[in-house]
Amino acid sequence: MIAADLKALMAIPGLAGHEGRVARAIAERMPIPVTGDRMGNLVATIPGDGPSVMVFTHMDQLGFVVRKIDDTGLIRVHRLGGVPDRALPSQAVVLATKAGDLPGVLANKSHHATAPDEKFRVVPTPDLYIDAGFASRAEAEAAGVQIGTPVTYAPNVIALAGGRIAGTAVDDRAGCAVLLDVARRLAAAPPGPTVHIVFTTQEEFNLRGAQVAAQALRPDIALQIDLMLATDTPDMADLGDMRLGGGPGISLMSFHGRGTLNGVLPHPGLVALAEDAAAGLGLPLQRSAQIGVLTDLSYVQLVGDGVAALDLGFPMRYSHSSLEVCDPADLAALSDLICEMLSRIGPDFVLERFG
Repeated sequence: MIAADLKALMAIPGLAGHEGRVARAIAERMPIPVTGDRMGNLVATIPGDGPSVMVFTHMDQLGFVVRKIDDTGLIRVHRLGGVPDRALPSQAVVLATKAGDLPGVLANKSHHATAPDEKFRVVPTPDLYIDAGFASRAEAEAAGVQIGTPVTYAPNVIALAGGRIAGTAVDDRAGCAVLLDVARRLAAAPPGPTVHIVFTTQEEFNLRGAQVAAQALRPDIALQIDLMLATDTPDMADLGDMRLGGGPGISLMSFHGRGTLNGVLPHPGLVALAEDAAAGLGLPLQRSAQIGVLTDLSYVQLVGDGVAALDLGFPMRYSHSSLEVCDPADLAALSDLICEMLSRIGPDFVLERFG
């Protein structure tokens, strides 16, 4: 079920701020009623006893916003989110207009006309353009393209060996698939703590949606689901010990260090809870500590009197590229871990950091 949900959600464009279609697909799959808020977050609550827990993940993906349509019909864009310039030329994209989705391609200068000093230069996004086949600005506008139109990588799902999956927006439609599975299991499980299941918006646009949801819900505990950088490829080997197929992970430190001095040093009681739950299930539990990483949890932890916080995740390769890679077995194990952790949170759970 997790793999099927993941593949279905990966096929839906949902740029930050334009998550509506993704949200509707998730709401249709939820086993309990959901409500939306003004930021577009989806919230479902399973009542219980003891500390309240917000378990959440983001629905949006990164991409581009149309900033100009040239007289020739070529389309210029701004990046939205941490899109890697070096991975963009020749990528297929989708322009999500009000009239429907339109295909396009981020142009790559013809090789035969590329000078020697250009061959190893990364072209910045402002210098790129999208060719959607239009011969004029009027033709593009008549098709529904306008300034502000959201653009994403063209949806793609590729089945790899061993059941692994490559494609668009694994970050964080994989997290959404895990949270859907958790919701189904909690809906059929005996009562536990009060659990707020939240699918958030605008994470790729500086972590906007989750803050609003947390301010409204005022949880005692927050468990966030997102990717963790797989370090099992040659280019990543020095950054950690997180293996694809090695099971779920917890973050022991995240720190962005670029533009925002924010990150998470997790609550020790939640780290112990995750370790004990994994041991009880006989699951491997991977550990991550990364610079340059930031999640919604960075701001959620600061709501109200403070929230006991822990980042949970799945290993993923090639983050923010058009083809990210994950292993559904890691996602299934992450769902097992979260459900076990929630079953162990009772009224006597110590919320004070050093209680």
